Amino acid sequence: MISLETPVCEFDKPAVGFALPGVDGKTWTLADCAGEKGLLVMFICNHCPYVKAVRERMVRDCAELKRLGINSVAIMSNDPALYEEDSFENMKKTADEFAFPFPYLWDESQQAAKDYGAICTPDFFGYNADLKLQYRGRLDASRKQTAAADVRRDLFEAMRQIAETGRGPEVQIPSMGCSIKWRT
Repeated sequence: MISLETPVCEFDKPAVGFALPGVDGKTWTLADCAGEKGLLVMFICNHCPYVKAVRERMVRDCAELKRLGINSVAIMSNDPALYEEDSFENMKKTADEFAFPFPYLWDESQQAAKDYGAICTPDFFGYNADLKLQYRGRLDASRKQTAAADVRRDLFEAMRQIAETGRGPEVQIPSMGCSIKWRT
């Protein structure tokens, strides 16, 4: 397992369109996912210990962000041939088990991950109402283990600021996670 950190946020970079199958049987597009005040695009998977450490917090934060007009979507781009836990069937089970309040989409071709420049799981991209990038950082101080319950909610606070002002914070701490498992 290779651990990577996300690059610095490229402010105002536009979100890239996609049409990907969800675990709910629907094909989702960028327009379907966008909220009135913005969109959080998350590249996650099922097997990564970094994702497992924050899954419940992602669910909590995305549910709260929805009330602020920010929708969320999770995309799984790993090659499931390398990790069976990341298969589409297991994506469905994970989404059900954790009651994901957002679409969970399969990027079988890995094109969405390439288009967004995603490099690890989790990799968070926070967009404003105009779908311009305002946040590329961590969820919180969790790494392979869940951080203490009272840690600063970096992603939530950044996305709340985006909902209120349209701009993300100037200072952002990179997310860290497992490398995306690219097809060879």
